[in-house]
Amino acid sequence: MKVSVAYLAVILIWSTTPLGIVWSSESVHPTLAVLLRMLIALVIGSLLLIALKIKLPRDKNALRLYGYSAIGVFGGMSFSYFSANYISSGLMSLIFGLAPILSGLLAQKLINETKFCSIKKFALTISVTGLMIVCYDKISADTNGILGIIFILLAVFFFSLSGVLVKSVDITINPIATTVGALLASTPMFFIVWLVFDANLPYQQWQTKSLMAIVYLGVFGSLVGFIAYFYVLQKLTASTVALVTMITPVMAMTLGAVLNNEPVSLQLLIGAVFVVSGLTCFQWSQKVSMTLAKKRVKRR
Repeated sequence: MKVSVAYLAVILIWSTTPLGIVWSSESVHPTLAVLLRMLIALVIGSLLLIALKIKLPRDKNALRLYGYSAIGVFGGMSFSYFSANYISSGLMSLIFGLAPILSGLLAQKLINETKFCSIKKFALTISVTGLMIVCYDKISADTNGILGIIFILLAVFFFSLSGVLVKSVDITINPIATTVGALLASTPMFFIVWLVFDANLPYQQWQTKSLMAIVYLGVFGSLVGFIAYFYVLQKLTASTVALVTMITPVMAMTLGAVLNNEPVSLQLLIGAVFVVSGLTCFQWSQKVSMTLAKKRVKRR
């Protein structure tokens, strides 16, 4: 597979996933929708392992990797589905775009990465300002909106925490094996959550759009998307992969407005500009810092 194709796949899948989550939860309970999605991905992924004769490592490091990955899959997905009942798919994607910044903060505490430079702190301020504008707009329009924002922020936290913990595991595994391992570790937790919050199968109420969205998310969102993500992560620099988070919110908001008639207010647009600008500044801060350092050296 070409790296460019995999990279484009990640962008397209991550851009359409929030809308897919909203559609899949319209007539199917969120806990069941995400459980069915994971089961579809797990079955197909397991068949791929068998067909391609790929081994699923079971050593200590591999099990740690699956466990850490499951934190992001379970925590990120569960709270994303809960938030879909309260906020739009575009807003979900926009807030999820803050993951790189939160990952950087967590990495400082957990794996002793270097502290943010002044430019990154400035970028963080811009993004948080944008988030506050978006939150104020949503709370003003819908009193339940704050609940959806809390849920998606929790999803971002668990996703970011998972990414940092995965970095601490020194192991290289086939992307398909990594995906299946993470699904094996997280799917039982989705089943337990469904039993606790729903435990019903009212299939008479299920709509075709919701079922199609679940199948799409199972095949592409949970399987192809993760495989492509792990693949490009091995082939490209982390900063290049992170650029996806600046592209997907814009595409997701556009898709939500066009395909799902989601309202896009002026405050939401202003907040989005702040968030994306902050992310851009954050991602390019290292290059800017190096450029400024070189200029100082030349002046001396």
